[in-house]
Order: sequence, then C-alpha cells, then structure tokens
Amino acid sequence: MPHFDQKKAYAEQEEVFFDDGREIELLHYIYNKPDIDEIRGSPERVLAAIDEYGRTKKYLMNVGEDKGKIVCDLIAEVKPETMVELGGYIGYSCILFGNAVRKAGGKRYFSLERNPEFGAVISSLVDLAGLDDVIKVVVGSSDASIQRLYDSGKLKHIDLMFLDHYKPAYTTDLKLCEELKLVTPGSVLAADNVIKPGNPPYLEYVRSTVAEKRKKAESGDGENGPDARFGDRTAKQYAKRQGDEKLKTSKGNPNLVYESKLVNSYEPTGVPDGVEITRCTGEET
Repeated sequence: MPHFDQKKAYAEQEEVFFDDGREIELLHYIYNKPDIDEIRGSPERVLAAIDEYGRTKKYLMNVGEDKGKIVCDLIAEVKPETMVELGGYIGYSCILFGNAVRKAGGKRYFSLERNPEFGAVISSLVDLAGLDDVIKVVVGSSDASIQRLYDSGKLKHIDLMFLDHYKPAYTTDLKLCEELKLVTPGSVLAADNVIKPGNPPYLEYVRSTVAEKRKKAESGDGENGPDARFGDRTAKQYAKRQGDEKLKTSKGNPNLVYESKLVNSYEPTGVPDGVEITRCTGEET
C-alpha cells in the first residue's frame, strides 16, 4: 500500500461535514479566485481549486487524489463508452473521471445526484471545467434516475460504474442495473468507502458465487433495505441526505459471475480506505 502524503491532507472531518452551506461556499471560493480565467476550461485546475478549499478551509467528502487515481487507471484500461456514477456531491469525481473518460475516447458520463442543490453545484463546476459535452448531471434518487434513463433509451449499457452514494443502496441499485441488463458480462464496478465507513452487504454480494446468490434469492434471505451491519456512524452520515426513502426492491440477476478485489488506499484526510473493483466476467445458466 502506497504512503499517504500528509502535506496534501484535507481538513479534519467534523461531526457535521456536508449540507451545511459549505458546498455553495466552495462555488464562491472558486469563482472569486484571481486566476479564474486560467481555471476556466481546465479540469485539472478546477480539481486543484476544490482540493485547495478542502485542505485550507473545510473538509469535503470527495474521492480525493489517491482513490481517484485507482479509478482513473481503471478508466484508461477499460475505455468505457458510457460511465455512470451514483452520488456526485459537488462534482469532484465526475470532473476527474469524466475527463479521464473523454481522454480514453468515451462518449458519456452520467452523474446521478439526489440533492438538487448539490446537482446545481456539480453542473456549475462541470461547465467551468469545460466538460459539459461529456458529463450529464441527473438529479433525483438513484434508483428512479437509473430507471428513467433506461426507459428513455439514454442509458442502454453501463461499461463502468462508480458507486459513492447512500451505502445501503449500493446493492439495491446494482441489482436494479442487473435486472435492466445495464450491467452484463464486461461491465466493471468501482465501489468507494468499502473500508470507511464500510459496506459489508455490498462486499458480500459481489464476492458471492452464483450458487450462493441463487440460494439467498430462493430463500428470500438478504432482502433489500438498510442493514444493521452498516453501524451507527454510517446511519448518522447519510440519514440527513437520504431520509427514510424506501429502497427499490429488485431481484437482480444472481446468475452473473463477478470477480472482485479490494484495492487499499486513503481518504483525502489520510484515513485508510479502499475501492472494491468488481468485474462481471460471465453468466451461468
């Protein structure tokens, strides 16, 4: 595991660390910078300005440079035509990954964000970075947005998906994508925060064999919904943002074969975390 450079660490994560006005404050911080004209049209400079705010002003729950590099390397390898992210927050990941998708020859990056205020921040920074030809911001709950994009024909297949939203929805949204045949053999998944705060149900699902998934599906075990294994910390983190919204129930496709592995890394604060990289390698009949 590589060493974390403490000089680039974000400010410490507070008890209340998002949706308290800092997202709009970030916009003012960036647009009031004296070199704003040099920032325009440069994804790298927009990301640097976001990092600067996170390091010198207030913590931001971004994927950060270290875990971001893991996914960027994956994008360069997979060369996705269509990439989807679940959970956009203020746009750091979609600017970083959307730029990588464009460099790899991809056509579309969908950033799905439930909070309309965060969605507006994402759209503003994507425009500032000059990436609005590739990135499409979709506001609404993740399951409804996936279904709507599918029904409209705008989303026909997911080559690469980045999961970084409400943790109990990782598995339910993946199952929805399986059911709609958006995730099929050849699809690749990258799931953030599988160590901090952790996501045991998701890891169990993508690491299970087809036989194990079939057995659970037949018994009705492991139904969709929040899981006690997430713990109190995670519940507190996301309750304000997600509310008590019922997660969509989907059977998924237990016949899909996954190969999954953890890549250890760090949060932008230097706290150890990891990205679970999962490849759909086939389908059993």
